[in-house]
Amino acid sequence: RDRWYDDVVKRFEWGENLFFASDSFERLYGFAEQLIATGLAYVDSSSEEEIREARGTVTEPGQESPYRDRSPAENLELFRRMRRGEFDDGAHVLRAKIDMAAANMKMRDPLLYRIRRAHHYRTGDRWCISPLYDFAHGQSDAIEGITHSLCTLEFENNRELYDWLVDNIDIPDHPYRPRQYEFARLSLNYTVMSKRILRRLVEEGHVDGWDDPRLPTLSGLRRRGVRPQAIRAFCDGVGVAKANSVVDVAQLEHAIRDDLNAEAPRVLAVLEPLKVTLTNFPEGETERLPAPFFPPDIGKEGSRDLLLTREIWIERDDFQEEPQKGFFRLAPGREVRLRYAYVIRCDEVVKDPATGEVVELRCTYDPATRGGKVEGRKVKGTIHWVSAEHGRRARVCLYDRLFRAESPAAAADFHELLNPDSLKVLEDAVVEPAALDTVALGPASGQNLQFERQGFFYLDPEASGPGLPVFNRTVTLRDTWARVAAQAGASEPPLPKPAAPSPEASEAAASTPAERPLTPAQEERYRRYRDHHGVQDADARLLASEDYLAELFEAAQGSAADRGCQEPGQAVANWTINELQGAAGDRPLHDLPFGGEELGELVALVAGGDLSTPLGKKVLEAMVAGEGRPQEIIEARGLRPLDETALAPVVDQVLAAHASQVEEYRGGKASLLGFFIGQVMQRTRGRAEPAQVRAALAERLEKPAGNHD
Repeated sequence: RDRWYDDVVKRFEWGENLFFASDSFERLYGFAEQLIATGLAYVDSSSEEEIREARGTVTEPGQESPYRDRSPAENLELFRRMRRGEFDDGAHVLRAKIDMAAANMKMRDPLLYRIRRAHHYRTGDRWCISPLYDFAHGQSDAIEGITHSLCTLEFENNRELYDWLVDNIDIPDHPYRPRQYEFARLSLNYTVMSKRILRRLVEEGHVDGWDDPRLPTLSGLRRRGVRPQAIRAFCDGVGVAKANSVVDVAQLEHAIRDDLNAEAPRVLAVLEPLKVTLTNFPEGETERLPAPFFPPDIGKEGSRDLLLTREIWIERDDFQEEPQKGFFRLAPGREVRLRYAYVIRCDEVVKDPATGEVVELRCTYDPATRGGKVEGRKVKGTIHWVSAEHGRRARVCLYDRLFRAESPAAAADFHELLNPDSLKVLEDAVVEPAALDTVALGPASGQNLQFERQGFFYLDPEASGPGLPVFNRTVTLRDTWARVAAQAGASEPPLPKPAAPSPEASEAAASTPAERPLTPAQEERYRRYRDHHGVQDADARLLASEDYLAELFEAAQGSAADRGCQEPGQAVANWTINELQGAAGDRPLHDLPFGGEELGELVALVAGGDLSTPLGKKVLEAMVAGEGRPQEIIEARGLRPLDETALAPVVDQVLAAHASQVEEYRGGKASLLGFFIGQVMQRTRGRAEPAQVRAALAERLEKPAGNHD
């Protein structure tokens, strides 16, 4: 939350239009009293289970609460006592008095306020009662002058309640009657949009923070060099729909290329350098060769001089000692053009005597071919280059898709689908001086460039330091050679395609739980899980569609709640759907040596901070293997989380082993905090709690070197 606030809120001049629902808590409380006074709300003293059972189903009306006919005076007194903190959490709730037989189950006397003692990041501990989202939504919109409240499709059933509350509450001096509109969320393949999974990616150290360029966050896209114009063009192209769908990430990449093609100056950069000596070029001399920043069809002016010297760098992939068919670049005895310069011929190959690796090419250049012009002979290939004397060293981060599969969020364990090649860091890249020319290109950082033949890159102000610029690849260029090389086996083979499914498997896949229609009983379960237990829509549907899953989930939720876990619905759903099924493998869940009670015990331990998530997974694996209940496994294996005393030396070891990254962090590269968390988690083998690790690292990184007392 704090990082989001710093990154988004502080970047804009919101002025008087920066709103928080917590700013209106007092007014919202007043609206609740207004509903009570007019007989449209009442305090219900039923338990959560009693309220759920009395709610009815999609085919049966609900039953009115025995407390529904309390007088307005009695309800006001109870509600004010709730605010004063005279009752325990869960003892009473405030409900709207609408219609327990309504077809829309959202309208069956929905909850408006509940007692929940939890520290609020803006109001502290001043409030022990909290308004529920549906109650705060429309009223906050009216207070803030919102005319159109845009929501995703899962809030479609909430609209009737939104309208009822707005119409039945007298909100003084609000100029507009707000209305809610629903539309499909934007989903991309090969990535995740779930905040829950994104948070795990960050906290478990799979990425370097919320602004990691591999994430679909605004801060991540910004650090990748994606311009707002590209995102707007992409959204315009996708449009607004009323049906959920998944958009191919290639459409986003196309919009980014289309935007940057007209805006990014062209420069030369060598990512994996191979030394070339032009043996007939005069020693100590530098020749200036004019080169435009933009091709003629772009219609933009601007140019610079390329500096040619006796020693230059070329791309290692642009040379093959034994060229394969279709390779038109440099090889022994072959000629190739240097971009904007001359034709050169490879005369000699120099190798490391110990390893046999090619370390240098000795070539001659043809002075009559300035600008790459040739007459009377064919030179098919053109390659880029940078002067060894004048080139600037740079770190280049090659970012790719974070996941190898199109639908990672739907997998039982998304970890298995992480792309190990989603980030490749090149420490010895070389760029031409113009890539850092503040006079020609403007700012020294935050600059979009095209490295010719390589892709679009961004000079990252968050990561760049004195003397070492850092370029993040925004998106690749269309590269026909990469496709040819892959087909010929010259590059790493793609991921294997799954085998064609059998007819039986195809028939089963056509009727997955997410696609099958629910029975009335399953529909009731689905809505109960979603509306009362706070389970996400897709997860609630999956749990409700399988009787054993539903039984396991309900038993686990009750067990977790009995152990003090507040609102365990989504947490239990995550462990049931993702972690448990992943740990069980091919083993049927009804054949496991434990049930919902033990699973709920595990969830409560993790939620209460007695067990970190990585340790929880180890305990779950042991439970599947039949080693006993969670507490028994923890004691037998010694899986208690590390305390501060045991964690401190590990943190110190990590910081000592990565001194250069520590200096970069203290120099302003805050995104490295995620890297340090991941290193500590690895060394402790998951026994450390991520939040505890974050606090310990933050404390030490704020102190000067050597002062860890």
